[in-house]
Amino acid sequence: MKDRQETLRAVILAGGKGTRLYPYTAILPKPLMPVGDLPILEVVIRQLRRANISSITICVGHLASLIQAYFGTGERWDVTIDYSREDKALGTAGPLALLEGLSMTFLVMNGDLLTTMDYRNMQRCHVEGKAMVTVGLFRKRVKIDLGVIETASDLQITAYVEKPTFDYDVSMGIYMMEPAVLSYIPKDQRLDLPDLIKMLISDKRRVLGYRFDGHWLDIGHPNDYACATDLFEKERSAFLPGDS
Repeated sequence: MKDRQETLRAVILAGGKGTRLYPYTAILPKPLMPVGDLPILEVVIRQLRRANISSITICVGHLASLIQAYFGTGERWDVTIDYSREDKALGTAGPLALLEGLSMTFLVMNGDLLTTMDYRNMQRCHVEGKAMVTVGLFRKRVKIDLGVIETASDLQITAYVEKPTFDYDVSMGIYMMEPAVLSYIPKDQRLDLPDLIKMLISDKRRVLGYRFDGHWLDIGHPNDYACATDLFEKERSAFLPGDS
């Protein structure tokens, strides 16, 4: 287990078009969108390095040359970065089939996340749980701004709840995976991570959740991006401890 803990390769998914943030992403790939004075993907890479994760593959597609020009080989952050470029859109799981050398537990994550995730603790739980995949979970509260009606089979109303709030575990876009998962991903075909997870569950493979209660935001929508920028500026030290 010690070797598995010390060796962890990170695969960052950064090939999407970021259509929900258009028109910003027409000229700038979403992972280069700034939070404070840094691209959000640079925050991620600095956090990975702090967790002693120094081998990073970035899966690129849309405006790939801008990402590669900014991050290069990773020398500036004392990490080693290589790139996997997809010629056509392969979804969020499909790009994994293009990678070589995934022989041990590896981390897969979206490149547009602002989080204080403890990647090493997640890895420990994954290894100890003997899972094929562990999915990072975040408890999300969803408020319904309408009255919710509950009925019996004959449409008799059994309850009326005005503007309820529900709690759900949602995927953080962060996964620990074992190499065996690659056998489920066809080469050169589109496959998204939710569909991959469903395939594993259907095949009765061990898929665990890792619940995290720190900070977590993605920047998929303009409102989320504004919140992430504000949070980073207010609590920079929580995301990058010791960073000046």
